Amino acid sequence: MTSTAKKLLAAAIVFVLALSLWDSVLGNNMHINIDGDEFDGPLGALFGLVLAGGGILIAAVAVTCAAVFVGVLCAGIGMVLVSALVLAAVIVLAAMSPLLLPLLIPVGLYWIFTARARRQRRAYQQTA
Repeated sequence: MTSTAKKLLAAAIVFVLALSLWDSVLGNNMHINIDGDEFDGPLGALFGLVLAGGGILIAAVAVTCAAVFVGVLCAGIGMVLVSALVLAAVIVLAAMSPLLLPLLIPVGLYWIFTARARRQRRAYQQTA
């Protein structure tokens, strides 16, 4: 993939996320009914995002627990399956609700620090 395609892909993802956030927060077609009380407008959109994000988080935990159970039973490829499912759940959570995006900050920091340490270790081994 060329650098232009990577930049265009990143810009398209940011644009789509911005549009979905704008529509969900400022859209007036979101109506939430909780025990007979109807919430609409920005408050309804906020409730909808939080409740949908919470439901997706519960589903991700359930799927991860099921994947761990299957991974213990089938120990060979199971660990790769578990990590792939957790990564997919994190990506789906980040794509579904911008309010849950701060959950990705620790994952990103861990990824950056491990990649940096691996790069430094590789450079040290090549010079030695």
